[in-house]
Amino acid sequence: MINIEKNVSLLPYNSFSVDAVAGYFCKITEVHQLQELIQSSIYQNNPRYILGEGSNVLFTKDFQGLVIKIEIKGIEIVQENEERIMIKAGAGEPWHGLVLHCVMNDWGGLENLSLIPGTVGAAPIQNIGAYGVEIKDRIENVEGVDALTGEVHSFNSVECRFEYRESAFKHELKGKYFISSVTLSLTKKNHLLNTDYGAIRDTLQEQNVNALRDATVKTISDAVIRIRRLKLPDTAVVGSAGSFFKNPTIPRKHAELLQHEYPSMPLYHAVNQNVKISAGWLIEQCGWKGKRINNIGVHPHQALVLVNYGGGTGKEIFQLAMNIRDTVNNKFGVLLETEVNIL
Repeated sequence: MINIEKNVSLLPYNSFSVDAVAGYFCKITEVHQLQELIQSSIYQNNPRYILGEGSNVLFTKDFQGLVIKIEIKGIEIVQENEERIMIKAGAGEPWHGLVLHCVMNDWGGLENLSLIPGTVGAAPIQNIGAYGVEIKDRIENVEGVDALTGEVHSFNSVECRFEYRESAFKHELKGKYFISSVTLSLTKKNHLLNTDYGAIRDTLQEQNVNALRDATVKTISDAVIRIRRLKLPDTAVVGSAGSFFKNPTIPRKHAELLQHEYPSMPLYHAVNQNVKISAGWLIEQCGWKGKRINNIGVHPHQALVLVNYGGGTGKEIFQLAMNIRDTVNNKFGVLLETEVNIL
C-alpha cells in the first residue's frame, strides 16, 4: 500500500532551501507504486507536481495538491558490443552519480555533463547540457508511465522533440507521463571527446594534460567538476538551483547591433540565422553579479545563479529574478526566460 502523507514541509526537498508545504506528499520507488497511486482519489482529485532532487524548482508558496517524489533507482546494461554500450537508468538515480558510474567504467558521452544537479528523470525534460554536450545526443529512449492509465510507453529521441533546454515533456507531453527510466547510448572506445570549451582546455592544461592528445573520459570529467565547483555554490551550504535563466537566442541582426555597441559581448552560433548570447554576461553588465539583498542575492562568481543565504523566501527570490529580467530587457532589448520551474 502506497503511503501518502499530509501537510509535509518541502524544505528538505528543494535545493533553494525555501520552506513551503505540500498538501499531500508521497515517494515512489517502483513503477507499480506509481500505477497504484494513479488509481487513488487523492491523485485524481488534486493538482500534482513531480519532484526529483528539487534542484530545478522554486516554491513561491505552499502547494495545495499532491507532490510526487520519484525515487526509482537502478542502472543496468541493456545491450553492448565492442564499440558501444546502452545503459538504462531509473528516473530517481542522481544524475551525477550516473555520470561517475560511466566515467569509472570508461564509457564515453556524459563526462562533460558532470556535477549537474538533479535526477536522471529530469535530464530529458530539460535536455540538460554543458560544455558543448546535450543529453539529447546520448538518449536512445525515454520510458514514461501514462498519467491517466498507468501504461508504460517508450519514446525514442525523435519523439522527445529535443531542442535547446526543451523537450516534448515540457510542452505537448507535459503532465501526461511520469518518466520512469532513461536509456543512453555510450561509447566503450574511440571516444569522441569534446574539449572545445576554453575553460576545459585551460583546466586540463593546469593539470598538465594535452587536450588533443592525452585527454580521457576521466580527465574531462575531473576538469568539468573542478570548473563547476569553482563557479557554483555548494547547495549544502548556500541555497541555489544552478542557472536560473536560459541563454537567450536572438535574431542575428539584433546580435550584430548589440555587438557593435558592446564589442566584448560573446556570441554563439544557433540555428535558423539566430545567435545565442550569454545570459550571465548580460546580467553581469547590468551590475547584478555578486549583489546581495538581505538573505538572497546573485552569486559572486556566476551571475546566472541566484542564491538563498538562509531564511530567504521563494517570493523574494522570484522578485529578484523579475527585477534582473526587467533590467536586462531595458538595457539590451533581450527578454530572459527562466530555466527554473516556478511554483
